[in-house]
Amino acid sequence: MTEFLYLVPHITVLVGALVLMLMSMYDKFAIKHFITTTSIFLVIALGFAISDFGDLYSTKPYNDLFNNALVFDTYANFFGVLLIFGTLLIVLIGEHYFYEHSYFKGEFFSVLMFALFGMMLIANSNELITAYISLEIASFSVYILVGFHSEDGKRVEAIFKYLVLGSFIGAFYLLGAVLIYGVSGTTNLNDIATYITTHSGSDLNLIYIGITLLIFTFLFKIAAFPFQSWVLDVYRGAPMLVTAYMASTFKVAIFSLFLRAFLQTFSTVQNFWDPILYVLIIFTLAYGTWIAITQKIIKRMLAASSIVHTGYILLAFISLGQNVDSAYAIMFYLISYLVTAIGAFGLISHIISETKVRVTYEDFKGLAHERPFLAAAMTIFLFSLAGIPSTIGFIGKFYVFTEAINAGYAILTIIAIIATIISVYYYFRLIAMMYFYPSNATCAIEGFNDKRISTYVVAFLAALVVWGGIGSAVVFFIPAPNIDAIIEVSKLAIESLFLK
Repeated sequence: MTEFLYLVPHITVLVGALVLMLMSMYDKFAIKHFITTTSIFLVIALGFAISDFGDLYSTKPYNDLFNNALVFDTYANFFGVLLIFGTLLIVLIGEHYFYEHSYFKGEFFSVLMFALFGMMLIANSNELITAYISLEIASFSVYILVGFHSEDGKRVEAIFKYLVLGSFIGAFYLLGAVLIYGVSGTTNLNDIATYITTHSGSDLNLIYIGITLLIFTFLFKIAAFPFQSWVLDVYRGAPMLVTAYMASTFKVAIFSLFLRAFLQTFSTVQNFWDPILYVLIIFTLAYGTWIAITQKIIKRMLAASSIVHTGYILLAFISLGQNVDSAYAIMFYLISYLVTAIGAFGLISHIISETKVRVTYEDFKGLAHERPFLAAAMTIFLFSLAGIPSTIGFIGKFYVFTEAINAGYAILTIIAIIATIISVYYYFRLIAMMYFYPSNATCAIEGFNDKRISTYVVAFLAALVVWGGIGSAVVFFIPAPNIDAIIEVSKLAIESLFLK
């Protein structure tokens, strides 16, 4: 029974996906029924996952069945909680958006749950082929979600580009796994680590090539240079909430796999790729910054800025070889970006649901005069994305930059700080439009309904962003989030990777 409890969150999500799929066969179920059902299953899964949150453990339940392919440990549970929480936020913050767009059907929520199921398995994967299958379950689900916007002609280009390039890069992953298997005789992460530590020289040549191919997949999925060309078109053609899901939750899932692999398996040979990653980080930061500055459409600006944030996380990633504490910085930054990105994208989707035209910078003129609350919440999210003090985004950047400097990457950190300073321009430009310009009459919100679930979720996320930045220093009657506690949980998660 104890072993079964570890599987309950995954089973709950899978059963939820199947139930939603069956419900979608009947017209009598309205969109509110699908939102409610999805939320119930996610809350149940989150409850079971949180029950083990913060406990140090590593187990392989029903190992005769799974044969070391899956591992359930503190690390996987940490990311599982983030993935479920992120999906729940997407569903709730998009409530108004779902109601206002008729193309959303029950199948959307079923596919969303299948995507979450695949992402959760990614975090639990202890073997390369299992990780690939899990990655493809999640990826193909996301492909479908990208093309769900039947009212937007750009969806065809978006889904075609993402599907073709994604499938192509998946072949690189398989080739890398085959090469690693060919020389080591295994695809199990622990066994590969044993082979690497007991061999040297030419015996590891195929290992190096195989890992390089795996890194190609990693860089593509997180939209790092030079694999970022798909981002703007795919994010632009996808529904706003799917864009938010890809930029936040899906990215968390990808890092859960490769962070495990590099800490648990490839740590002794990781430095081999440091010079390459060094250059790629510079180009990722530079390219993302340039594209973000030149955008006029808010959605594309946020999509481009997600490339810059990828560069920040990679800065901590390259530091792993010299400073294992960088892993904690990565995990904290993923939390901060998850909350902030969902808040920013979700708030825009909330506004678009009313006006249909809030798309460009110009469209946001005077929003603070129409809806002060929404403008204030958006300002908080933009402050966090820019790394302004008193927000969780600032704390995340502080940890990343500190650990990178401790690892000896001072110059790279300076470049990242410069990118952060430049980001103030394209984030604060939107703030200026909202507060310092008269309202655009064509975008005026008439009869805006603030009494929606999505409105409360926006408020919750905005409070969480500030709360994560200042704790109880101002709001003294609310317990501080205790950032040190989050770091401690991250340390337990990393420690569980090495439990026997």
